[in-house]
Parts: sequence; C-alpha cells; structure tokens
Amino acid sequence: MKVSIITVCYNSEKYIRTAIESVLYQTYEDIEYIIVDGNSTDGIINIIKTYLPLFNSRLRWISESDNGIYDAMNKGIHIATGVLVGILNSDDFLSSPDIIQKIVEQFKADASIQAIYGDIRFVKSDNLSKTVRYYSSKKFTPKMFRWGFMPAHPSFYTYKHNYDKYGYYQTDYMIAADYELLIRFLYTNKLVSKYIQRDFVTMRTGGKSTKSWKSNLILNQEIVRGCRENGIYTSLPMLGFKYFFKIWEFVVKK
Repeated sequence: MKVSIITVCYNSEKYIRTAIESVLYQTYEDIEYIIVDGNSTDGIINIIKTYLPLFNSRLRWISESDNGIYDAMNKGIHIATGVLVGILNSDDFLSSPDIIQKIVEQFKADASIQAIYGDIRFVKSDNLSKTVRYYSSKKFTPKMFRWGFMPAHPSFYTYKHNYDKYGYYQTDYMIAADYELLIRFLYTNKLVSKYIQRDFVTMRTGGKSTKSWKSNLILNQEIVRGCRENGIYTSLPMLGFKYFFKIWEFVVKK
C-alpha cells in the first residue's frame, strides 16, 4: 500500500532537512515523497537535490509559482500515485520512524476505515526536545466542528480517491481550508475514521494561524464560513469557548 506524503514549501531551507529526513528514515518503505516548492529564492532546491539519490526514485519535486499553500497542496495530491495521502509541513517532521508503518497497519486491519488521525506535539524551534503544547485528537467527534475543534490536520491520512470523490482544498480560504476539508470529509460525507493515540507529527511553534490576533480572527471567520457551507450552524461567540479548553494543551504536556 503506497503512501504519498506531500510537503509544500517556500524559502524553507532553514528547516526542510528535518522534514525530509523524517520521511527518509521511516521503517515503512513504500512511500512516495512529493515536495511542492513555490519558486523559492533561497537554497532549498539544492538541498532537495542532495536527497534524491537517497530516496531511490521515491522523491519527486516540482518548483513553480502557485496561488497559495492550499493550491500547492492540491498540486501535490493531483500528482500523487499513492493509495494513501498525508500532508507534512516543511517546518515539521514525523515524530518517530514507525509512524507510517503504524498508520498503514490500521488501514490494512480494517477495510471500513477511510481516514486516520492522531496527535501532534509543538516544540520550540531552538529546542526540539522541549514540548510546549500537546494537541490531542482523542476526544474529537464531528459534532465538535461547530465549536471550533478539529482533529489534528497534520496527522490526517486518507485514501486519495476520497479527494477525487469529495473534493480538494478550497483555494479561496486563507487559513482554514484544512478545517473546511475535514468538515467535508468527516461530517458532511461521514467518512469512517479512527484515532490513534500517538503524536504523529512534531511542529515548531509559530504557524500561520497563530501569528497574531488578526490571523486568529481570519481563522475563526473562515471556520464559521466552512461550517455554514457544510450545513453546520456556528458563530464567532461560539468559537470563543474553544480557547478555554486550549489552555489544557499547554498545561497537560505529554
């Protein structure tokens, strides 16, 4: 069962090596790694080329202009030849070498499963062993979308044919196209999903959706839009409750 892992990047030479190597050293071998670069002006292309021989033709890359991160993700999914698809951000890395192996085992064990997700760990950029936040998807149910909760998107793996059937990322979203896509897959189309209690991905702090109050406002406005486009009623005041629960992600760090 081939797995396509897609990394979107732009001028990401500082951290891209950790993402690439976390895929390279997976114990599961049937992995296609796709890097979609947005015409970077730094040295990232040279870095990618140094890894080509190590992947033995399992690494594919393109470098061209795009219309944003979600357009680039869609490009990667379109050219993917794997049965399963997952997204790995360029600043992040797979938390352990056996993650993909465990994911594939779960899909193989139960043919009814259409999607799998787990947890993610946030660390400081200058200290990757220092956990500052732990995002658990354990208690997630699709009913929680209306309250601003979603399973950890970087841990989400599903069959490629689900993208072909239910649609790709909507590129007119700035921040929350991943949220809308998960609503569409897990709530609207009711894909059977399974949670695995492990941190799949380690993320450096400082993501696009958390950079400022303005980013958070745009995020929440787009969540409201995504919910309503999929028949879920919510509002900005309702989404405000999630911040009381997010405090525990910083207090309870596994």
